[in-house]
Amino acid sequence: MNNSCNTNDPSHITRREALQQSLTAGVLALLINSKIQASGSTTNDTSFKLNYLLASSLYGYTKLEEILPEVHKTGSSSIDIWPKVHGDQREQLDNMGEEKFNQLLKSHQVKLGCITQYKLGPFGLQNEMKLAQRLGCQTIVTGGKGPSKLTGSELKSAVKSFAEQMKPHLDVAADSNVTIAIENHANNIFESVDSLLYLIELCQHKNMGIALAPYHLPQDPEIIAKLIRDLDQRLTVFYAWQHGMGSHQKQPRDQELKQLPGHGTLEFRPILKALKEIKFNGWTSIFMHAFPRGLAIHESTDKATIELNKSREYLANCLASL
Repeated sequence: MNNSCNTNDPSHITRREALQQSLTAGVLALLINSKIQASGSTTNDTSFKLNYLLASSLYGYTKLEEILPEVHKTGSSSIDIWPKVHGDQREQLDNMGEEKFNQLLKSHQVKLGCITQYKLGPFGLQNEMKLAQRLGCQTIVTGGKGPSKLTGSELKSAVKSFAEQMKPHLDVAADSNVTIAIENHANNIFESVDSLLYLIELCQHKNMGIALAPYHLPQDPEIIAKLIRDLDQRLTVFYAWQHGMGSHQKQPRDQELKQLPGHGTLEFRPILKALKEIKFNGWTSIFMHAFPRGLAIHESTDKATIELNKSREYLANCLASL
């Protein structure tokens, strides 16, 4: 057996060379790992958060003095005030005046994030936009106006007409630093996926957005997720809201609550994944309707907040699993 040290053998390396190779491999591994982390892997990215907005209508006709302390308890930073019949907090604002309303917001460290105004409609918001501007509110949600049950070219033509009629109102919105968010709703021109896609195609105005209500869409998470991706940066408000057992008849509370995320059967993970992919930074409103309208979703303010937080925990768990 030849025990001589053959330095010409390419398969033989010295201890120093082995150490150098090991160090080089380690550095290379660190560099690769750093590059992966810097690229923002979707699986490991935990920076995405939902920006919660609390709808006053969830508490029925409860006084703002009682609702505003609940805003931060629900993980929200801002409130969305609703008029009758769903709530009466918009009327409460008028009754107390803007100055007192502002003081009330400040005392609870809450901002006015949105005013919901279906009653005024998309062509009757001029004064409301000026009010929103004075109060530092940048979002107004309303419905569309036009024929329903249309499809294809007829639908596209009706949406084009709506977009033309909206131009002067959107110019006022721009002057007021307000986005008008159009919600999809049953028995409305904007009741289908196609209608929303036509709207963002035919109305490119930067002050028009979409308030997306899954309740009024097919209860298929993949359809909703695709629509979110298609809407992309035009999505202004997302209602974390499913159809459940509906909201147009009297039913036991546990069935009514199935409209809330985590209570009904709609799987929100694909939906949240889509929101994460588009880096959605608009409002998320955990939402449902009580029956009849004007009632709070629970028998007490505390219990209503508890139910909303159950849904918020469900959404947080869904996000954590992505």
